[in-house]
Amino acid sequence: MSRIIPQSYRLVETRLQEPLENGTVRCHLCPWRCRVGHGQRGFCQAHVNRHGTLYNLSWGIISSMELAPIEEKPIRAYRPGSRVLSVGSYGCSFRCNGCHNLEISWGAAALDALARGESTSAWVTPEQLVAVALRHGAQGIAFTYSEPAIWLEYVLDVAPLARAAGLYTVYVSNSFVTPEALALVAPVIDVLCSDIKSMQEAFYRALCPTAEVAGILEAIATAQRLGMHVETRTNLIPGQNDSDAEIAAIARWIHDHLGAESPWHLTRFFPAYRLAHLPATPLETLQRAEAIAYAEGLTQVYLYADKGCDCATENLPIAQWLEADPATVHQVKRCSASCCGSEGVVLRRYEGPAGDTGH
Repeated sequence: MSRIIPQSYRLVETRLQEPLENGTVRCHLCPWRCRVGHGQRGFCQAHVNRHGTLYNLSWGIISSMELAPIEEKPIRAYRPGSRVLSVGSYGCSFRCNGCHNLEISWGAAALDALARGESTSAWVTPEQLVAVALRHGAQGIAFTYSEPAIWLEYVLDVAPLARAAGLYTVYVSNSFVTPEALALVAPVIDVLCSDIKSMQEAFYRALCPTAEVAGILEAIATAQRLGMHVETRTNLIPGQNDSDAEIAAIARWIHDHLGAESPWHLTRFFPAYRLAHLPATPLETLQRAEAIAYAEGLTQVYLYADKGCDCATENLPIAQWLEADPATVHQVKRCSASCCGSEGVVLRRYEGPAGDTGH
């Protein structure tokens, strides 16, 4: 069934939601599967329940935009030398202690405004986004910076238009996604670049109390089985996930489940947020990890001695990419629907106890 694409800013109904008793709703976009009451938002903060219907707050809301070679995603074995327009919004299903993209991945201020049905961020329809990519000479569009599953509704509306215009699509993800959401994404997304952060349950649980290593790995393997080109990335953090045994375990899993030729990107950690006390990853660690990966049979291993993460801190202003007046792009926009109000503004914030999400 075709959907009516909004032509002005408004909240859009969440694709994967299940009505429950007393007006509560279960979200099925990610394995949090948040149970959300009226006026509440889920863990990602980007979906709100209004009178028994769950809405995506950030449909069409762009936090960051940049044109760069696809190799910077990082992707090495798909359309090398092409350029991709990267876009992101607000909200995330994880709370990474070393996040470099706090202002958009967690986006508390922006998402609070969106929960009131208003925004000063850029709002771009799928048709406009595809036109921007073509105008600036991009060969693809990448959904990145924040977790794409959080604004899956927008991804699913943009991707078919991008493909029809001859553009490929890239999904840069933590792969903390439900099978239902993955089944929707796979037919319209060409490339998945996924983190494998660790093989330790404790590592993932510190980011997200409901995350399981097996679930992350299964989602990555399923994406490849469904026809997506898959590449993986691990940010090596000193003392956290950089032991020889863990590096070997990740490499072995990639070899056995994605193939010997599947690219693995090893990136360098830089101090940030709650891990600001740790040193940057020594170059020797990256080189040691590369040697271990080759010993495990991988044939395409790439090292990144620079920042090596998918950050948006140095991007040009969005208005420049839209070729529009900044004052117009960032004027206050109010949701054209009738469901918006002050509910959902004072709610569970990321500073609160882990797992406090209305389950």
